[in-house]
Amino acid sequence: MKIISLHNKQAKLIKKATEQNREAQQQLFEQYSPKMLGVCRQYVKDLHHAEDLMLQGFFKVFTNLQKFKGEGSFEGWIRKIMVNTCVSYLQKKNLIQLSDEEFVFNDAATESLENTSVEDIQKLIDTLPEGYKLVFNLYAIEGYKHSEIAKKLQISESTSKSQLFKARKWLQTNYCKMNQIKDVNK
Repeated sequence: MKIISLHNKQAKLIKKATEQNREAQQQLFEQYSPKMLGVCRQYVKDLHHAEDLMLQGFFKVFTNLQKFKGEGSFEGWIRKIMVNTCVSYLQKKNLIQLSDEEFVFNDAATESLENTSVEDIQKLIDTLPEGYKLVFNLYAIEGYKHSEIAKKLQISESTSKSQLFKARKWLQTNYCKMNQIKDVNK
């Protein structure tokens, strides 16, 4: 019964926010802004830019709230808006630069990954070139398929796949450097 009660409460809050009730909008903002800042932060290193993008995203959420039909997760709907806001920002600023760099693959890194903090992993992801980072986040974090990434970024599917492959290699190589893991394959 609690799940139904919580769902009804959420639906009423969304309905009020759709009717321009500022208190309801504030409650939704307070409920979802911490997670959505994290989403924006995945795409943009600078916290201030990420906050700006989150606020732009929430403006779009509240402007288009009547378009949410209650199908699927409300949080998922907001998240999609945040991701699209970040991708649009990166495209407008011409910050998406796809790279052709090659890296050496190292199997020793996976063994020590379990002892790495989430903060260290985020710092490592932040070192990715923007093109790698964008494709990696869309694929590994958001769960987009390569065909969807290709359409969203106006690139080919094979480019999306190669950027993901290179992002993984970049992460592994830099993880090894960070932890000074020697390549046992040499």
